[in-house]
This record gives sequence, C-alpha cells and structure tokens, in this order.
Amino acid sequence: METPSEAVKRELLGWPGVTVHDHRFGGIEFRVNGREMGHMHGDELADLPFPKDVGKKLISKGKASPHHFIPQSGWISCYVNGQEGVPNVIELFRMQYERMTGYGKKPTGVSLAQSP
Repeated sequence: METPSEAVKRELLGWPGVTVHDHRFGGIEFRVNGREMGHMHGDELADLPFPKDVGKKLISKGKASPHHFIPQSGWISCYVNGQEGVPNVIELFRMQYERMTGYGKKPTGVSLAQSP
C-alpha cells in the first residue's frame, strides 16, 4: 500500500514544473520552477509557506495549523493523519502551486473567502 507521502509525491510530480528534492531539515521538498512550494516530514506533517493573510485564513477554516516551529511566520503545518488526510495536503499544495504559477494570469477559481 502507498504511504501518504508517496501518494502526495505521485500526485504533485504529475503537475507541470514540479520537482522533488531532499529537504534541508529532513523529508522531501517540492519545488515549482525552482521555488519551494512546501515540504513533507515523512508521512506525518506537511509545511507550506503562504502569505500571512492566506495562512491565517487556512488556519481559521481548519485546513491547517500554525507552523509547528515558527507559528508567526506565515508558514502553515498540516498534520496528515494517515490516508484520510492526503486529499487535504494535496489541496494545500494545489493552492500553493496555483498561487506560485499564476502570477499575471486569470484567477484559478481557488477562493479563501469566508462562507456566510
């Protein structure tokens, strides 16, 4: 059976421009066009750098937690919680991918607007 990190890796490597590398603090790092999208520490935890306002919205919506080591940074952490958590991790990486590759393009339909 595929581990959570293997499932995320398989999905992300199917996106144009995404590469995988060893991360300097352990685990695997995903880059798009040479820039870090985020990284995973084994099958337990994913960390992604978002602008602070976006990170706060993701945290308030329950999609992520403040970064486990630098909570005021804008980075967010997502605890994977087994196979059930893989879709949420992929969704966060998809938002990051679209943010990082969509400069100067039309909005992608990703919305962080609060529901009424």
